[in-house]
Amino acid sequence: MTLATPTDTAITGPSTPSFAQAVRVWARIGCLSFGGPAGQIALMHKELVEDRRWIGEQRFLHALNYCMLLPGPEAQQLAIYIGWLMHRTIGGLVAGLLFIVPGALVMLGLSLLYVLYRHVPLVDAVFFGVKAAVLAVVVEAGLRISRRALKNRAMIGIAIAAFIGIYLFKIPFPIIILAAAVVGWLGQRYAPTTFAGGGHGGKAAAPEFKGVVDLMFERGELGHTTPSGAKAIKTCAIWLPIWLGPVLALWLITGGASVWTQIGGFFSTMAVVTFGGAYAVLAYVAQAAVETFGWLAPGEMIDGLGLAETTPEPLILVLQFVGFLAAYRTPGSLEPLLAGGLGALLTLWVTFAPCLFWIFLGAPYVEALRGNRALSAALTAITAAVVGVVMNLALWFALHVVFRQVRSVEFLGLAPDLPLLSSLDWRAAVLSAAAMIAMLRFKVGMIPTLAASALAGVLIVNVAGA
Repeated sequence: MTLATPTDTAITGPSTPSFAQAVRVWARIGCLSFGGPAGQIALMHKELVEDRRWIGEQRFLHALNYCMLLPGPEAQQLAIYIGWLMHRTIGGLVAGLLFIVPGALVMLGLSLLYVLYRHVPLVDAVFFGVKAAVLAVVVEAGLRISRRALKNRAMIGIAIAAFIGIYLFKIPFPIIILAAAVVGWLGQRYAPTTFAGGGHGGKAAAPEFKGVVDLMFERGELGHTTPSGAKAIKTCAIWLPIWLGPVLALWLITGGASVWTQIGGFFSTMAVVTFGGAYAVLAYVAQAAVETFGWLAPGEMIDGLGLAETTPEPLILVLQFVGFLAAYRTPGSLEPLLAGGLGALLTLWVTFAPCLFWIFLGAPYVEALRGNRALSAALTAITAAVVGVVMNLALWFALHVVFRQVRSVEFLGLAPDLPLLSSLDWRAAVLSAAAMIAMLRFKVGMIPTLAASALAGVLIVNVAGA
């Protein structure tokens, strides 16, 4: 009997998965992807790199860095990218859909329960507690990003400038992101060490091994990854109409002022400017959904984020909740629950269809991005600006959770939101402080903190009263 040697194993490598095997793994990842982008990326790394060795360490990180450059949820885009590498367009499509479908179904069910039973006293008390935990979750996310992003005084300055810009001057989020990218691009030219980009994921120096995808490249089996102008034109011709066709059709059928056109147009815009992850864009979405369109009340945006935190898949699914409520409250001739469901579906479509477009269009050119210092510096500055934006989101949540009344005060061209101190809700303040201590001091996980805060909300409301 001949035993396989380590050398033999290194030569043969892991076996190439069938499409059916890949579908099962993507479904598993889709059902277990809790914990936000960090948890989702860690799960994919364990499943695809460590356990199955479908993709090598360095190629996984290179793909992740490319996805970090794109607008939209980077974890889902990474799944699309790897699925596309192994099984072409159908592989990327299946990976992307299975990544979001389980969470989207859960979020739809939670949205239905929210509008039907929101004002039941017990449910109201649960959401009262959940809001306190959401505030702690956002603060913890801001601190986590800041530890990675604020490496020097220049990055700290960018974060502070972003916070001041969005809080005091109400500068739109896309402009802040664009300005940060320009600062990073210029900074790389004049102070390259200050704006040097780092690897995402903290494993830039990890040892390399040959995964399935790497071996397929060596055998010349991945011809679909070769870039060409014809492929790019074909991708645009197919996927731009898939993404924007429904939006145009709704505009022609219902008019520019309808809730359907507003949902399609607004969230299509979000799909283009959502750099920096869900927490960064939520401040802008919250401002628009609450103040511009009037779809939600401030507390309801916080409720939606709390619901999204309990589901698998990207946190950006909170946008589905926003779209559901927007259509539910202005259903036109439709039954409200049906309108809400269609609003949620439309929001999902215009939020996630662009992810497929970005990957299918740009992935063949991804090797050209390797080592591009200007792009890396722009991303570094954007990440620093995201810290300021997320801290503004945390402040926005804190004001609306801890105080019952908040007003915008205008003076000298500034328009900060300030609380009415007499409207302080001591119960919310106590719950929020407890949730922060649990997460920041004792490192309690997000789901246990949410569950404990919900229970505490029920207890404190019944003991202290409304």
